[in-house]
Amino acid sequence: MTPERGDIRPARAVDIPSIAAVVNDAAVAYRGVIPADCWHDPYMPVSELRQEIDAGVAFWVLEQDDRIVAVMGLQQVGDVALIRHAYVLASHQRQGLGGALLEHIRRHSALPMLVGTWRAASWAVRFYETHGFRCLDTAETARLLRRYWTVSPRQMEVSVVLADDRWPESQDG
Repeated sequence: MTPERGDIRPARAVDIPSIAAVVNDAAVAYRGVIPADCWHDPYMPVSELRQEIDAGVAFWVLEQDDRIVAVMGLQQVGDVALIRHAYVLASHQRQGLGGALLEHIRRHSALPMLVGTWRAASWAVRFYETHGFRCLDTAETARLLRRYWTVSPRQMEVSVVLADDRWPESQDG
């Protein structure tokens, strides 16, 4: 990693409060964009973050000047790797940090990668498309959300799944 971008490393237990702070800072962008019944404050309490880690989400952090400014999780579920909880502090966005973290994480798994996000979060969808992911159709999204994630039916209605280039096109819908 270049010095101006920061250092990427696996998260440690001591980082949990900082990871939650980054997630909650960046997730404010979803307020008023995603359905109100899907929004809660804080967006991800520390207790929920700990549950995600206990369920196998391995977080990576990007630090600048000894401060965590970006986070991204990777979770192997069966035959795929899921990108989970990818956030950059609002004050540090549009500097290439999310892309650097994504590329770093992609090097840590040979499995096809999937990411789920809110359909209305056009900036998130665009971010992944810019980095080589493609949006899957509605039927495939629903199938994959049921297979690899634990989400409510409501969240399923308003989400999209994107796949990287390792996901076979023949599996699309």
